[in-house]
Amino acid sequence: MNNRSSFAPGGMPGLGARQGAAALIGEVLTSRRPLDEAFAAEAAGGALARVAPRDRAFARAIAATVMRRLGTIDHLIAALLDKELPKRAGPTLDILRAGAAELLFLRVPAHAAVAMNVETADKDATAKHYKALVNAVLRRLTREGDAMLAALDTERLDTPDWLWESWVAAYGKETTRRIIRAHYENPPLDLSLKDENASGEWAETLGAAMLPTGTLRLEEAGRVEELPGFDEGAWWVQDAAAALPAKLLGDVASREVLDLCAAPGGKTAALAAAGADVTALDRSKPRLERLRENLARLGLSAKTVVADAASWSPGHQWDFILLDAPCSATGTIRRHPDVLHLKSPADRDKLVVLQARLLDNAAKLLAPGGTLVYCTCSLEPQEGERQIEAFLARHPDFARKPIAPDDVGGIGEIVTGEGDLRSLPCHMGIEGGMDGFFAARLTRR
Repeated sequence: MNNRSSFAPGGMPGLGARQGAAALIGEVLTSRRPLDEAFAAEAAGGALARVAPRDRAFARAIAATVMRRLGTIDHLIAALLDKELPKRAGPTLDILRAGAAELLFLRVPAHAAVAMNVETADKDATAKHYKALVNAVLRRLTREGDAMLAALDTERLDTPDWLWESWVAAYGKETTRRIIRAHYENPPLDLSLKDENASGEWAETLGAAMLPTGTLRLEEAGRVEELPGFDEGAWWVQDAAAALPAKLLGDVASREVLDLCAAPGGKTAALAAAGADVTALDRSKPRLERLRENLARLGLSAKTVVADAASWSPGHQWDFILLDAPCSATGTIRRHPDVLHLKSPADRDKLVVLQARLLDNAAKLLAPGGTLVYCTCSLEPQEGERQIEAFLARHPDFARKPIAPDDVGGIGEIVTGEGDLRSLPCHMGIEGGMDGFFAARLTRR
């Protein structure tokens, strides 16, 4: 194997990072806990609480790689085991998964990856009985892993059946493979500016590229809180695709805008920065508190309301409404690879019902002649194109207000023939890709 690593000799993260990685993998795949939530808990009081920030980042990188490549990794491990590991093996399988990710995809030097993961097994009360097996399997992967990989259809192995079938039906097999390959890449850091007129200045200060949509993009960012402009509230983190729906409302300066399902507040911030009088509604009080904290850092303000957007009836109508509906989040897999293993068709179908209710109530809140933008960070047509088709069939007084390429930075490939926004992770691939998003712009006749 050609072991290339970005970790300098002598500076290799050690045992704590590997213990943390195995813990994160178990939290996601066994306890069904989102990776970000598991990482925060481990960093606060778990296996990662006493390690350096660099080791924490490495542990998260291992866990994220396992989530992206789980089908392939498990296939290879199974091929090297005589029989399935018993339940009493504890975290042994997760340690093997972490070691395989290091060797095959992160290209950590073999001696370090094998030794540290064997030691991780040795320090665990149950896995220590399997440390010889961990050593044997990882050493075989060191010798044979690349040849084994070359014989596999890894893109198919790493995609759950329901997502593969959904994406092939919606986008075709070749585009589906492009989507999956985009998921394998570490995404860049995207920033939305409070003052877009200062984009050139901030691009130079941050060493960022300026995308045609107005987003600033950094390939290597480090800790977000340490970047210039964070403390002064000059920008917020937001994927390039996620920044587009708020722009679709057009000029909202000094206009009332209702932001439904608003937390954590990226789109609220964009609307407030554009000069809108924003009412931000969410059913979660803690999430709205986080929204208020984010706005405070940015020096922006919005009226906040804790309520259920599916039934809220304030006796008032708005000319502009943004509905960023809860969804399966399959468009964010490149940033949140745990979605591959935490979401199911049943989850999607329940959300489709909720989205319809939210749309129906948003229709009541929109004034005649007003504009409603509906969006989801999902690749599933049921949560996007089909949802809008069903809505328009129920509401003949609504029609599409077609989106044009000029509305989205001139990127024609993300505008559908019907005039909707449909971005895929493989779009803008040369620039580093973007999240999968759907948005439709509607008007009430």
